Amino acid sequence: MAAPRPAPEASTGELPVALDAMGGDHAPGEVVAGAKRATREYGIPVVLVGAPEAIGDTGGLEVIPASEVIAMDDDPASSVRRKKDSSLVRAAEAVRDGRASAMVSAGNTGATMASALLRMGRLKGVVRPAIATPIPQLGSHPVVLLDAGANAECTAAMLVQFAQMGAAYSSARYGVEKPRVALLSIGEERSKGSALVKDTSALLENGVGVDFVGNLEGRDLLHAEADVVVTDGFTGNVALKTLEGSLRFFMDTLLAVFAGDDEAKQAAEVMLPRLAPLAAEFDPDSVGGAMLLGVNGVCVISHGSSNEHAIVSALRVARDLAVGGLAARLGEAVRPAA
Repeated sequence: MAAPRPAPEASTGELPVALDAMGGDHAPGEVVAGAKRATREYGIPVVLVGAPEAIGDTGGLEVIPASEVIAMDDDPASSVRRKKDSSLVRAAEAVRDGRASAMVSAGNTGATMASALLRMGRLKGVVRPAIATPIPQLGSHPVVLLDAGANAECTAAMLVQFAQMGAAYSSARYGVEKPRVALLSIGEERSKGSALVKDTSALLENGVGVDFVGNLEGRDLLHAEADVVVTDGFTGNVALKTLEGSLRFFMDTLLAVFAGDDEAKQAAEVMLPRLAPLAAEFDPDSVGGAMLLGVNGVCVISHGSSNEHAIVSALRVARDLAVGGLAARLGEAVRPAA
């Protein structure tokens, strides 16, 4: 998988990335370890957010105290309103107040989104923020899929904005000069799809500042003839989870075959070293997480099971996009919805 473009070296006065030290299945241990490594190996300034007594040794990193934690199974909206001293809320406030350049969390996805939206605010003209998730492509840069779960119900005008933001994000993160944008549908023909897909297609064809290339089917997500794929949050999340489950099933099946008889084990000795680089391209820990597009700042949402390596990847992406002025680029790309 193509890695994010290298970020510039840390400079004097560069704002740190606010990292939710309490979010995720392996917090705070793996999260703090990732923060230390990101600072040590990549010069990324990081400020940890959470309970100091739980975080422990920070390796010299600053801590923004937060006495509460929003659990993975907490209701997102009510938790953000009720737990005002949670690590998620304090991380978003650090970005809002100019104390941090970006926020990263492997915690409750809905609460991360709500914290960023309520504390950082929306970009001017944006109807709804969307979650943009990288879909790996063998030997090429990932395809950006959005919305991957923020908005179960969408309008055509919202999907047009997702297309605009997704194209700007593809350019900012992967250096794609003119991203090709497709709509996820049940057929390539323009006559197929739901009313939402048809209405969105008509708007995109009229020219909204993106290179619209038509419909794309779910079977083509891993070898897409597009750089950005747009859909509603319900469909996008189902498609994403289906891909994750299918890849996991395939890998488990392959390993089970290789662990069979002696002949299969001998074949594994030859094949596994050749397959390892391919597996690395599809490793979610190297992706850096999904991006919440449409809020007034950079917010990276990492997988709940993120380990040290995944946290490092997320911090690299957050720092790179913050330094590159992602929010401003998204604001320029979005046209107010009709």
